[in-house]
Amino acid sequence: MFSSFSKFFLKSPDDAGVFQRMASENFKRYRAEYVQAIVCLLIIAGITAYSAWLMGPIVKDVFYGNDLNQALWLSGTVIVIFLIKGFVTYRQNVIMQRIGNNMVARYQRRLFDHLLNLDVGFFASQHSVALVSRLNQNVLGVRDMLNNVVLGYVRDLITLIALIGVMFYRDVYMSLAIFIIGPLALMTLAGYARRVKKIAREEVQINSQVATSMQEASHGIAVVKAFTMEDQLRVKLNTLTAEAENRSNKIARITARTSPLMETLAGFAIAAVIAYGGYRVIENGYEPSDLTSFMTALLLAYEPAKKLARLRVVLERSMVNARMIYEVLDVPIASGTKGSGEIKPDSLGNIEFKDVTFSYSGKYSNGETGESVLKAPPVISGMSFTVEAGRTTALVGPSGGGKSTIVALIQRFYAPESGAIEIDGISLENIDTFSLRNNMAYVSQNPILFQGSIRENLRYARPDATDIEIEQAAKSAQANDFISALPDGYDTLLGENGANLSGGQRQRLSIARAIVRDAPILLLDEATSALDNESEAQVQNALDGLMKGRTTLVIAHRLSTISSADKIVVVDGGKVVDQGTHKQLLKRTKGVYARLNNVSAG
Repeated sequence: MFSSFSKFFLKSPDDAGVFQRMASENFKRYRAEYVQAIVCLLIIAGITAYSAWLMGPIVKDVFYGNDLNQALWLSGTVIVIFLIKGFVTYRQNVIMQRIGNNMVARYQRRLFDHLLNLDVGFFASQHSVALVSRLNQNVLGVRDMLNNVVLGYVRDLITLIALIGVMFYRDVYMSLAIFIIGPLALMTLAGYARRVKKIAREEVQINSQVATSMQEASHGIAVVKAFTMEDQLRVKLNTLTAEAENRSNKIARITARTSPLMETLAGFAIAAVIAYGGYRVIENGYEPSDLTSFMTALLLAYEPAKKLARLRVVLERSMVNARMIYEVLDVPIASGTKGSGEIKPDSLGNIEFKDVTFSYSGKYSNGETGESVLKAPPVISGMSFTVEAGRTTALVGPSGGGKSTIVALIQRFYAPESGAIEIDGISLENIDTFSLRNNMAYVSQNPILFQGSIRENLRYARPDATDIEIEQAAKSAQANDFISALPDGYDTLLGENGANLSGGQRQRLSIARAIVRDAPILLLDEATSALDNESEAQVQNALDGLMKGRTTLVIAHRLSTISSADKIVVVDGGKVVDQGTHKQLLKRTKGVYARLNNVSAG
């Protein structure tokens, strides 16, 4: 049934394919509920048609026959059928709403699960707020589309067929004449539907930009105030909202044009029936009760006919939402691994780069999807060095030299274009991705915290961590004192990304989370960058204790924090230009490290 629907209402093969895919995923799942809803809709259609048919006996037996008993009987019948219709309508609405709400929840869970499985590169090309806003809007569009299909294709179509049956029963010739209107309406509405499809996609995209602008302003309000950006952002938002309003108005105008079209055609049809039917009653003795029943059926058929005529226009807008949902769901998910190797609990964690070359937008094999893109200048070129097991290796060098990219490659967020990265002699592409990351703790220079309490945020590092272990980790990260001073202590709920904490406090929680992880490999990307001198010294002592016996890679701009590292690798322009201990590198007075040290000291 729905295959024929998609071919009739959705002329594009791609749209028909998306609809059939969506129908196969949902109609089968809600089969029992849809059967109940369809039964309700059939009852409603039958009662509507019966109401039109009933006008014949009312006119014939009551108005002309003066039969009081028949009048009472028909009155009682009308009360009963409308009570039934009211109850059935209520039941149908409840069922459809329940299906729609569950559908929204399922698609939200499905999309969230899919997004978690996508590689980091996907998110690098997306604005998070725009993505979330667009997906939320699209999920609601999918729900509305399927509900419109059931209500339109079942209720309105069956009701229309039943009423047409009454019309044919009362008068075949006038019924055939009415069908001239259908093709005229459908040809006109087809053009409207094509225009709606294009504008609807633009509307979704602009609305996501509006949401993005609002989120950016609220998230960066301090910068907005500091740089007096209010007027600039106000103009930007006003422009976007005006564009969104303009497109919504275009869709409203196009959709609304179906009404005058149908009203005009219906007016001609009804006028013709009145004139011709009246002529037959007066001149040919046509039964007035039949004409009354016919006209009642015609008038009742007008509303479902109008809805069906508009259905394609409405569906084209919803189809945009469905297509954009599946564009995300069809993004290849992270494969997770190209082999079945695991990092053993007693792994030494020796990390080795062997002639590694990588470009973010270059032709490289993504670390999780294997997807390739166009060639671009490499961020890392022919890089080789070793992070020795159980020892601390520091990466230093000018900004943009590739230090953070190295950390991303070790975590297999991306895979090299050429060369290899090995842990204990095993290439990363042969190690299970979950096993790899499960044995690493990472502290970024921009601490990320999540919705929930402080305790929940720290436990994300290791779900089986006890409260004692969490509190001990916080003490080691010099975070216990400020946590204990909060109203609810470790159960204090965090604002957006910890907005109710200072930058240094957020960083200490990030470090505490790494301590809870208790992983053999530790990756620190400017871990103390947000701390003042006193806090930095305290946290550095905690990190020194954490790094003992672990394979540690530290990125630092302040050389004072890594002077005691076992080895320092100097990176510049995507290449290793020098390496050695702090003392060894300082002796090379013309080297990059010595220059950086002079700048840091100055």
